[in-house]
Amino acid sequence: MQVETGDLVKISYVGKFEDGEVFDTSIEEIAKENNIYVPEREYAPISIIAGIGQVIEGLDKALMGMKIGDEKKVVIPPEEAYGEVIPELIQKVPLQIFKDNNIEPKEGMHITTNHGIARVTSVGEEEVELDFNHPLAGKTLIFEIKVEDIVKK
Repeated sequence: MQVETGDLVKISYVGKFEDGEVFDTSIEEIAKENNIYVPEREYAPISIIAGIGQVIEGLDKALMGMKIGDEKKVVIPPEEAYGEVIPELIQKVPLQIFKDNNIEPKEGMHITTNHGIARVTSVGEEEVELDFNHPLAGKTLIFEIKVEDIVKK
């Protein structure tokens, strides 16, 4: 039985950057080993409907044709993951806006604005740079996936 579009597929996965750094996983032990463990999160295989965009395009494509128990390592370029960085989504705003709202911006912090969630990428004397791109935009991702179960559509 092979994965086809519309099938309910249960997968275990490890997501890495090109340098081997693990950024996400469904496996608790791997999360702990890589210092990304979040106690509030449930670590278990995830269930998705294959081929309908519930996961990034490159992962959807990789699952097609796999069978229960199959394992695969797949390299996913930005255009099949979270897209390229869009320069227009990086904006500078006056530091005074933060001061007026009693917020002390720090590099790396995430803030919610009227335009969505942004990451503070730099704090200057007068301006704060905000990046509204997905945090994984512009990155090539490597996924190690294992098909745990398939329920045909």
